[in-house]
Amino acid sequence: MRDRVLSVPELGFIVATRGMLGAGVGLLLSDKLSAPQRRAVGWTLVAIGAVTTIPAAMAVFDPVPPGGICVDPRSCYPQR
Repeated sequence: MRDRVLSVPELGFIVATRGMLGAGVGLLLSDKLSAPQRRAVGWTLVAIGAVTTIPAAMAVFDPVPPGGICVDPRSCYPQR
């Protein structure tokens, strides 16, 4: 398992995107709102959570150091 170093804002962003996705799915499955309201809010939260997953995943799995440019590929892609 590789260690990842995330800043507090990056971690917060990842947690918020997962939360929006989960809240959207929860609203779609619940009966607390009317059906049209539930679908509108639920699909909006699911869409926001899904779309923001891409930059969140890139922040976690990007091999280039934060703020750095990968000049030497060996430093950006550690050897095993």
